[in-house]
Amino acid sequence: MRRAAEAEAAALPALLIAAEHLASTVQMGSHGRRRAGAGEEFWQYRPAHSGDAARFVDWRRSARSDTQFVRDREMQNAQSLHLWVDPSAAMRFTGAASGRAARPEKRDRARLLALALAISALRAGERVGLATALVPPRPGRAQLLTLAEALGAEAEAADYGTPDLSAVNPQAEAVLLSDFLGEITALETALLGAAERGIRGALLQVLDPAEEDFPFDGRTIFTSMAGALRFETREAAGLRARYRDRLAERRDRLARLAGKAGWAFSTHHTGAPAQGALLWLHGALSGGWR
Repeated sequence: MRRAAEAEAAALPALLIAAEHLASTVQMGSHGRRRAGAGEEFWQYRPAHSGDAARFVDWRRSARSDTQFVRDREMQNAQSLHLWVDPSAAMRFTGAASGRAARPEKRDRARLLALALAISALRAGERVGLATALVPPRPGRAQLLTLAEALGAEAEAADYGTPDLSAVNPQAEAVLLSDFLGEITALETALLGAAERGIRGALLQVLDPAEEDFPFDGRTIFTSMAGALRFETREAAGLRARYRDRLAERRDRLARLAGKAGWAFSTHHTGAPAQGALLWLHGALSGGWR
């Protein structure tokens, strides 16, 4: 156990470096999280609409065209972002076969995306924490190391995980990263309960390509990562169509559940670059998915 803990601790700097690089690569910074609202700093000009008070019209800017422009100010209230990365054993899966390009474990990709998103939000002056009460949202660079250490904890013994969102602040934002292949009823309860408290956010399903393609043939023994489930078949290829249909049904149900709660939903594969998933997460929290 000590060796495992030391190995996890040694991996933290590499994970943080990778997250910093990912956040810098997509160059989100603070601009993508900015919103109009009460504040002192200028954000943007926009055409005046019916109902805008005359005192907000920028007459100097308006004089240069036939349209009246309003000078929007940037909302300066710090937002609160809560992250949940599924810690269950199922997230340790990688289907990369020997001799092929290595793919990260689902949990490693989820942790990378969560930390990169946290970096972006912290740079924007927001408070970031985990969905649990153990790591409440706080601002500042020091919070990043706290998040990395918490996310680096060993996987839980259970095959599949379910988020507990009871500690998430009302009116806050939350991002849940998981394969979402476990019991969906508990997820539905947590998500709809969060929506009732004004919490909005995004579900990102992280899957290995093998879980999508089902590239198995002949006699195959399927065992869950925690060892609680085991299934043997002599003709795995014969299960492919039925498996893919079940996976599509699960994805459709997750999308409908997210829509019902006012959340965003998408799927990311560990064989794809992480940049696309991070950009989607950022757009989902900014409202760009609507």
